[in-house]
Amino acid sequence: MTSTASPTREKHAGRGPGRRGRGARRGLAWRLWHRCLRSGTFRTLGPFVPVVALWWLLAALEVFPESFFVGPPAVVDRLGELVEKGILPGYLSDSLTRLSYGVGFGLLIGLPLGFAVAMSRWVRRALWPILLFFQAVADIAWLPIVIVWFGFSLTTVTFVLVYTIVFPLMLSVVAGVEQVPGELVRAARSLGAGRLRVFLEVIVPGALPSVAGGIRTGLGYGWRALVAAEIIVGTSGVGFMMFDARRVGDVSQVFLGMVVLGTLWYALDALILAPFERATVERWGMVRAMEADG
Repeated sequence: MTSTASPTREKHAGRGPGRRGRGARRGLAWRLWHRCLRSGTFRTLGPFVPVVALWWLLAALEVFPESFFVGPPAVVDRLGELVEKGILPGYLSDSLTRLSYGVGFGLLIGLPLGFAVAMSRWVRRALWPILLFFQAVADIAWLPIVIVWFGFSLTTVTFVLVYTIVFPLMLSVVAGVEQVPGELVRAARSLGAGRLRVFLEVIVPGALPSVAGGIRTGLGYGWRALVAAEIIVGTSGVGFMMFDARRVGDVSQVFLGMVVLGTLWYALDALILAPFERATVERWGMVRAMEADG
């Protein structure tokens, strides 16, 4: 019995350290992975690593002709050239200027109209069919007639941007006002608050999370509409740069334009829009939680 059991024990004893070593390595790998996941830089740039790697590999293997598909090195070289010549900064400045005009006028028009439709039964009955009708008409469909009205000007691009932003924003305002608990409105009125105070201290904060989501969505639509308008009617801007590069067959500049557009929107959304929306949702969530506890 002793001679039979001894090899078995020796066999398991020999496996033990190896298994413990593999387990330790797996544990270390998991700890490193979780540490990377807690890193903001890794969460931001990590998802793009396989995309860029695949892009680079396809270009290196010449799966597509170089005249149709270029890799990251060619795009980086083109970026350096356009920045050194001042072309890209100028085009980028023009696009951001147009976007700021469109967003500013869109907010000035969309927010008051949205609250007017949401708060007034008569305004809603009068404007709701019109709102739904124009929401269904694409912004690009306006370009032919707007070009006739205003020509190839900043006004044309601004009109398209405002049109694109206003209607999603108005719908989000209406949805946000409808989500405000009626108990809070009645409680404020029972405490002697007037209509203006109820609107400013109950309705607006309650609708703000939905408004923040509408602003985020509207700006996303507006960013795409800006690029389309610059391609069709622009004489400068990132969209025009891409279209002009297509005309001369400069594929690297087209790829560069797409990278610039995606990077700018990602930065705008991550640094401004998403934190604003998250902060308003968390604040209203706290109010709702307090209401439920009460």
